[in-house]
Parts: sequence; C-alpha cells; structure tokens
Amino acid sequence: MSRDTVLDSSALVLYFPAPRTATGDDILELHVHGGPAIVKAVLGAISRCRSKTSPIRYAEPGEFTRRAFMNSRLDLTQVEALGDTLAADTEQQRRLSVRGTTGHLAKQYEKWREMLLYARGELEALIDFSEDQHFDESPNELMDSVAQQVKVLQQALRIHSQNAVRGELLRHGISIALLGAPNAGKSSLLNRIVGREAAIVSNEAGTTRDIVEVGVDIGGYFCRFGDTAGLRQAMKAAVQGEQGRSPEVINRIEQEGMRRAKERAADSDLVIVVFSFEDTSKAGLLPKLNLDAEVTAVAKKLILEKDNVVIILNKSDLVINEPERAEAKRAVLKEFPSLNEDSVHLLSCTDAETTSSGQLQSDVRSAGTENMDPGGIQAFLAGLIRQFEKLTAALAPVGDDGASAGFAPAADADLSIWQESLGASERHRVLLEECVSHVNAFLREARSESLIPVGARDGDFTRDEVGEAEADIVVAAEHLRAAAECLGKITGRGQAGDVEEVLGVVFEKFCVGK
Repeated sequence: MSRDTVLDSSALVLYFPAPRTATGDDILELHVHGGPAIVKAVLGAISRCRSKTSPIRYAEPGEFTRRAFMNSRLDLTQVEALGDTLAADTEQQRRLSVRGTTGHLAKQYEKWREMLLYARGELEALIDFSEDQHFDESPNELMDSVAQQVKVLQQALRIHSQNAVRGELLRHGISIALLGAPNAGKSSLLNRIVGREAAIVSNEAGTTRDIVEVGVDIGGYFCRFGDTAGLRQAMKAAVQGEQGRSPEVINRIEQEGMRRAKERAADSDLVIVVFSFEDTSKAGLLPKLNLDAEVTAVAKKLILEKDNVVIILNKSDLVINEPERAEAKRAVLKEFPSLNEDSVHLLSCTDAETTSSGQLQSDVRSAGTENMDPGGIQAFLAGLIRQFEKLTAALAPVGDDGASAGFAPAADADLSIWQESLGASERHRVLLEECVSHVNAFLREARSESLIPVGARDGDFTRDEVGEAEADIVVAAEHLRAAAECLGKITGRGQAGDVEEVLGVVFEKFCVGK
C-alpha cells in the first residue's frame, strides 16, 4: 500500500486544537464508512505509520481518559463514573453513573477539603504567630470556633459515607435471600421472577442443597437472588418415618446447606421468607397455612436484626375465599407483629404468569386486580421495588441545625447533594471513613478545656504548661491535615498545593507581617 492509496473516497477528517477538547490535547478524528474492509484498511495503515515522520500508533486501553485526567479535563470521580457508565446494565446503574459524571461530587469534596484547610490555617496561625499578633478571639475561643465548624462537617461526612454504601447496592446489586421450608415453593418463585427454569423444582424435600445464585433486573434494580436449602428439623423427619415411611435422615450435606441458608439470609440486604398453604382436601379439611416452627424462629431473628424482610404466603390458589385469605394474612401479622401489611403477600406460583426477567407490566405496577395479575406475582414485584426504593434512598441531615440530630431519607426534591452522594464509590467510602476518623481525633483534642491557658500571657502558667498546650494544638492541626489529605485523594488533588493554601489562609485571615 503506497502513500497515495485511497482508503475511503468520502472520509471526513476533523481537527480539534487543544486545550478545549475532550482530552485537553490536539485531536484529529477520522470519520470513515463502517464497512469491515475500510475499517481493516485504516487500522492497517495506522500500524504502518510508526516512522519518525509519521509517529502514529494505537491508543493504549484507557489512554484517552488518562490524558483527560492528566490535563485536568476530568477528575478521579468523573473517571470512575465513566467506568460505571460503560459497565451499566440496568436503568438504576445508568442513573447512578450519570450522577458521578457531572462533577458535583468532586466539587463537594473540594469544598470540604477547603474547609479543613481553612480550619488548619487558623490553628497554624495560632501556633506560629500568637506571640507576635493580636487576635480578636482568645486561643480557647478560636479553638471552640474551629471545633464547631468541623463538627458540622463531621456529620456531613458520616451521612455521605452512609449514602455511598446505599449507592453500592445500586452499583453491584441488591442481595436477596429466599428462605423457607422444603417444598414451600422457593425455587418455583425464583423461576417465575427470572422468567426461566433457574432452579430445579421437585416434590422431594431437600432438592436444593447449595445456594443457587441468579442475577436479574427488576424495575431497573439489579438483584442477586439466592435460592437456599429448605429449613427443617431432624425431629420432623423422624416423625414422618413413623407414619408408615422410612425415616428421612438429614445428612451432613443437607445440614451444611441449611447452615449456609441461614448465613446467606443474615448477610443479605433483603430476605424473602416463603410459607405455604397445605392441601388437606383429601382429609376433607380446608387448606391450612403451614407456619413452620424452624422457619418462623429464623424469620423472627432476622426481623429483629434488619428491617427488610418480606413474607410470602405461597400456593394461595388453594384458598379460594377472600375471608380465608385475609385471615391467613392476619395470622402472619400476629406471629410477626413488627411487620406491616405491605410486607406480606399472597402468591400462587401455579397461577402466576412467568415474568420477562422480573419486568413489571405497566398496568399492574401499583398492585392491580386479580384478573390482570394472576397469581399475584406482579403485585409482589411492585412491593419489592418499593423495598428497593427504601433501601437505596439517599440520607440527609435532620434536626434544627441540619447536622447534629442524625439523618433520615431525603425528600425527592430536597438536598440534591445528598442524592449525588449515592454515586460515591467504594474507594470514596473508605477514604471518607478515614477522613471521619481523623476528624474525630481532632474533636477529641479540641474537647480539652484549656488547650492554651487563658492566663498564659500574664505569667500565671509555666513555660512547660504553655508548651504542652501548644503541642496539643499542633497535634490537632495535624489531624486536620490528614483529614484534608483523604479528601484530596478522592479527587486526585494531592499534598502539593496544601502548604500554599494553608499559608494563604494565614496571610489573608490574620494579615501577618503588617
């Protein structure tokens, strides 16, 4: 192929001069037709342009993003959000990644970092220039003022870290465990939710022994379901053997499966406990709700430990009369008094139409009628989505001062920065928690009633006492430096500019040298 070879007669070449480009460098874009032969020819031509006169090469993986970061076109939070955007599979993951690309998170981190540097600058001025300069506030008053500012920031950092955990549920998926007795219908329910035969369904007890993990998109939320081994007691197996059948022995494999089931439920973000109605028509009796003792005991323990427990009453097709259905629901609420009515669902996997990978039908999203929702699967999925929304809602400060009285879910149209904090990654959360630990250490130092004795300049205290108090302030300032450094690591801003910024606070605030 010569230099005069035409690769594409209708190609378009666009030149974008630095620095107002995506990467901050000069950019030359080749717009060619997408036919395989043309693309192959262009790529082949690039590979032969490595001479000194034409230093052209293929970009390395992530090189354009790296160049954009090095040229300050993107910060680290935006780079991470770009990775999340490329990896997004569900609608909620897409929305989460968009939050990070706006740069609002980086601006908030930088604002907090500047607050810490400003506070540190005040303490540095107190340490270095207290003997030469006259301050409007006493040293103790100045320390108290700085501590109050940092205390407000402490609460904001804590809430931000909590929201980062909630954002991880959107990013990596909500972990859900299916728990219940053998043959309660856990595997059938899982198959209805995911829209395929993901788990083996059999009338034989103990079919599921290990955890069956399945990922599915439900209403835009990525969920990781775990179908677990059925919980039963060895005593019950022996009783069954006395009723004309050989005893069913719970072997070590099934015992290990039940142990893993309880462990998986304890570690899950949400637990679905499945009870079922028993068909007693052969005995001439009405269907009976089987509240298995072992499952009930485990469920009660889980409800005490976590808020997100949902009860399913499966095989509801056996119960035709509405009063009997209502009575069964009341029996469950009586057994689990801390649950609300929205957490209990009657469902029939037999009547339910298989969903398309957990997708809701628009006409039954808010719990439609029986005819539109045979089996109740759509109403159940709508209830699950309400649980997901509660699990992933951003927290915000509550209280008169907006910071000191704890936190609660933020209103949809309120406090957008807390909504943005859901986009914080695991790396952000680790650094935020490290920052909080340094802030806590500073506040412990600041609680000392006399960091610098009020009468120090009047000679009422010895030089050693004054020196010790000043040493405490030095330690306190060091904690602020470490806290600011943690926030700088999140956005990629380092220690290099910290000294200049601290000195800027000192000279601007206290007019040193006048």
